Amino acid sequence: MAAPAIIQDLVARFAEYRERHHSGQYDEAQLRQEFLNPFFEALGWDVYNKKGHADAYKEVIHEAAIKIGGRTKAPDYCFRVGGGRSSFFVEAKKPAVDIGVAISPAYQLRRYAWSAKLPISILTDFEELAIYDCRIRPAKTDKPATGRILYCTFEEYLARWDELEALLSPEAIRRGALDRFVASQKVKKGTAEVDTAFLAEIESWRDLLARNTASRNPDLSQRDLNFAVQRTIDRIVFLRICEDRGIEPYGGLQALSNGAGVYGRLTELFQRADERYNSGLFHFSPEKDRDEPPDELTLRLSIDDKPLKDIIGSLYYPESPYEFSVLPTEILGQVYEQFLGKVIRLTKGHRAKVEEKPEVRKAGGVYYTPTFIVDYIVRHTVGRRLEGKSPAQASKLRVLDPACGSGSFLIGAYQYLLDWHRDTYVADSPEKHARGRNPKLYRGPAMVRTAAAGCRVAAEAECSEDRVSDHRQRMPICDRSAWLFDQRQIVRSPHRRRRLGRPAQFASCEFLLQRGLRCIGGIGGQLPGVPRPVRGPIPHPRRARGPSSPRDAVVTCPEKRGIAPPPGNGADAARANRRRQADRSHRPAD
Repeated sequence: MAAPAIIQDLVARFAEYRERHHSGQYDEAQLRQEFLNPFFEALGWDVYNKKGHADAYKEVIHEAAIKIGGRTKAPDYCFRVGGGRSSFFVEAKKPAVDIGVAISPAYQLRRYAWSAKLPISILTDFEELAIYDCRIRPAKTDKPATGRILYCTFEEYLARWDELEALLSPEAIRRGALDRFVASQKVKKGTAEVDTAFLAEIESWRDLLARNTASRNPDLSQRDLNFAVQRTIDRIVFLRICEDRGIEPYGGLQALSNGAGVYGRLTELFQRADERYNSGLFHFSPEKDRDEPPDELTLRLSIDDKPLKDIIGSLYYPESPYEFSVLPTEILGQVYEQFLGKVIRLTKGHRAKVEEKPEVRKAGGVYYTPTFIVDYIVRHTVGRRLEGKSPAQASKLRVLDPACGSGSFLIGAYQYLLDWHRDTYVADSPEKHARGRNPKLYRGPAMVRTAAAGCRVAAEAECSEDRVSDHRQRMPICDRSAWLFDQRQIVRSPHRRRRLGRPAQFASCEFLLQRGLRCIGGIGGQLPGVPRPVRGPIPHPRRARGPSSPRDAVVTCPEKRGIAPPPGNGADAARANRRRQADRSHRPAD
């Protein structure tokens, strides 16, 4: 069958203006808009979401090219079929980049897809299109041809259109064409999948840390050694994942490798994380409503610089093949299920030795429940309990897994509840939550939007309005329409502050965007029945002198204009005004 007319037109247009497309002025954004979007539309993909699907069910996810530490944070496209399940990534490059010989673009794409456990992905600048087998572990020394299983230039699109459509169209993928193609490709012997490779990596860290910690801390008991090593690895991995997902500044851990005293500075990062995250992973001081004792052990340990520098260095590009922004949570669960099957034992000479737990050895190993089985069981247990219930009734549901392991069933149940609440609100006219005297949602263009009536905070990138005139209006405005929360719903109450012992603060628009507000946390809980994950304060760039009351929380926009949050009574309003005036008087000139 002949290629569609749009493909013929794209090929002819690219050939006619090829020299201009190779110039430095023609960038990736123009290429995506003028050539790649129409190309994938011709393959049958709903590139612009004309079907009006909710975010979770869009066929094509476009990622903004956010640069963090000199690298692109996410693949340009994610193509999905089957209820939001990813099929492949597409990484776009401007035509001035020769993807046939350049090493970095192929390595970058393969890191994304291998970490996400996708079998294939595509690298293209329209002039060239390359499909890679991403089951092969990427290495920084790999040549561009490593793992490349299909390559064609734009002149070949017309002649090979049937081949491309039979492999990459959504209908072909639903019929299993992509699975058959992957199965037909022989995998290089010795190739490790991401879960196996990451397990081997963190097991080597455990051995390294255990030996060094035992030798530098001779009074440490076997139980304390296991706790210290496990917690140190957990915390490092958690913060590194947060960096790739925009929750923490990129390179925070990497900077510790510069200079001596790495562990002392690492514990400072852990303590700052304790101030920000309300979790047992970072718990160093007593809290009123918490029974678990704080960790008073790991902060006073001695660990040499070399093992920590080796571990941290192996987590960053180009040494690391892992891209944590796309690493699935179930992969981490599988890894930790296996990881926890071993224990550190101290010999008579106080030397550390890692060995399997007796119960694991007796059982013949650790067995992880596959994701599809978790989904099936959750759907037929939690799903049935939700039938016919309202969100308020569903909020009373409790889920117990008495042998949770790495928590795969609990995570699956939580995700099912989030999806159920989202779909319930979308089906129940979300506009009604924007009406009334005290609406929980506003309809309008916004910097802070909620995906499908408010299950997750997301940050949009280009502000077009420079201020908010009063507390009943919206947060700083951007160029896309979306549902967003009234500012009053975000500011915490003094009661919550006293209970947590931590103030709530808000940063400038630029600061929030730099930190990636998309992943800071859910804002459910303002709608009935949607749970709210508790989170710590966001440090304000101009308020390093110390914390302030929740009623001092100021949201500023790029022009540095600020608004006070809604007053509670006359005295509160007066105090807020005085503090706001004092804050303005100390601001540097714009």
